[in-house]
Amino acid sequence: DIPVIPDLEEVQEEDLAMQVAAPPSVQVNRVLTYHDLDKDLRKYAAFQTMDGEVDLKLLTKVLAPEHELREDDVSWNWDHLFTEVSSELVTEWDLGQSERED
Repeated sequence: DIPVIPDLEEVQEEDLAMQVAAPPSVQVNRVLTYHDLDKDLRKYAAFQTMDGEVDLKLLTKVLAPEHELREDDVSWNWDHLFTEVSSELVTEWDLGQSERED
């Protein structure tokens, strides 16, 4: 009845190459869209206050809609971005120097 640790020779004899572990079972919940969240925000009064004390009505009235928040994906080129930022910094520095001289 006492568990025994197997010897290395016994383990090497087993062919583990063909054994496949079962995949984990994960429950996937549906991710809500911005549209669904907006509907829920206006529909349920529970979202109008936080902790029963903080009134969120003013905040929910001025939240930006989804179409105003969407931006196109823009790829960045490191060399171009570095050159652009450094030139803007040099321009600002030159303007600051010329204002000090005046």
